[in-house]
Order: sequence, then structure tokens, then C-alpha cells
Amino acid sequence: MRFDLTGKKALVTGASSGIGQRMAECLAEAGATVVASARRADRLEQTVDRIQAAGGQAMSVVMDVSDVESIRQGIDTADKELGGLDILVNNAGILVDKPVLKTTPEDFDRAFATNVRGMFFASQAFAERAIAAKRGGSIVNVGSLGAWKPTRGLSVYGASKAAVHQLTKVFAQEWGRKGIRVNCIHPGYIHTEINDELIRSPTGKQLTQMLLRKRIGTPKDLDGALLLFASDAGDYLTGASLDADDGQSLTF
Repeated sequence: MRFDLTGKKALVTGASSGIGQRMAECLAEAGATVVASARRADRLEQTVDRIQAAGGQAMSVVMDVSDVESIRQGIDTADKELGGLDILVNNAGILVDKPVLKTTPEDFDRAFATNVRGMFFASQAFAERAIAAKRGGSIVNVGSLGAWKPTRGLSVYGASKAAVHQLTKVFAQEWGRKGIRVNCIHPGYIHTEINDELIRSPTGKQLTQMLLRKRIGTPKDLDGALLLFASDAGDYLTGASLDADDGQSLTF
């Protein structure tokens, strides 16, 4: 089996930077036509430009995953523009890093609106169209080791990713007979612009030295997991979760 995605059409949420941007590039490199979606139109165009400069095919759709109507409009636009979507990557997410006693209702609602509600309704919109067209497809959710590994300060974030983990399995159950596979990647520490300051700080360097292989991952390190779940190479996988953490979870 190959990781070839030639002829496939994929939509990636949170594709304006970091992991989402790399995932969009990775899918395009494998032959897919990619729809990059996020809230920041200017940053989305940068993603599209990078893909096209490398010889890939891409377009952008502005979409706010905390707004259900925005999700439906964005996926509908992409679906009609490309004549159907084959792959959905639910990557958009936010981090709330606060102790329980300092977490506000606004923090809680914001995290769940993006990390859970957004992926739920994006998956729903994708599945509705795929089932109606009888074409099947693949949904790849981006979770976190925090889904099952408790970490101080990340109560709300971890709980939201645990919900993503559980919903992955429920979606796989409900849509398996319709030809839609649903799987989840749980990344470990990945160096992006969001955590760049922390990773480069003395605290970040100390953390790195504590890890099993003494290194922090990059978004590109998730390519293999993404392509396995998105392509026909993973045709026998649904409802599965993969810890893509370089053994980091074995450290603590």
C-alpha cells in the first residue's frame, strides 16, 4: 500500500500555522488537492502560496470552528468548489494552561467550543455530504497525550482532548458502514510558533533533556501518522488512536 493521495480532496482546519500548516503541505505533497481553513485569511494565503510554490494544488476557505454556521458554510463551499471532499483533518485547537482554581467559565467554554464543538460539527458536516454522495472518506482528528495523561495546568485542555478521543470512536462506529474511517493522532510535544518561546527557554531546554530521546518534535514528524490515516494504506484502521510522541509519554 502507498501513501499516494493523487485525486483526493482534503480540508485541514487550523491550517494557517504550525501543525495544521504542515499537515496541509504534507497532504498536498502526497498528491491531494488541499483546502486550507482557519480564521486568519492572510495567514491562510501564505499556506496556499507555500503549497503552490512546491508544485501542489491548494485553495483557502476562511472558517471559524467555534461558529457552527461558519463551519457549515466553509465545508459546503469547499465541497462544491472541488466536487466533493475525501479527507477532513480536524486540527484547529487552542490551549488553556491554567490551574483549576484559576480557570474561568470563559476559559472552559472557549476551549470546548474550539477543541470539541468545532471538530464535532465539522465532522458532522463532512459526513453528511460524504454519505449523501455515497463516496466514503477519512476523518483524522488531532488530539493530544493530554487526552489520557493528566498534567497540572491542563485540566480543561486535557478534558477537551479526551472528548476528541471518545468522539473519534463513536464517529467510527456510526459511520463505518458508510465507508467513512475516523482516527485520531495524539501528538507529544511539538515545536511550533505558539510554544517557541517556552521551548527555547531554560525551562524548555530542561524539559527536553528529561525526555526519552532528548528532543522535541516538529510538525513534520507527524507526517507518517497523518498519511497512514488519510490514505488507503490505513484502509483497515478506523476508531484507532496513535500516540505520536517519540516515546515522550514513557518519560514521566
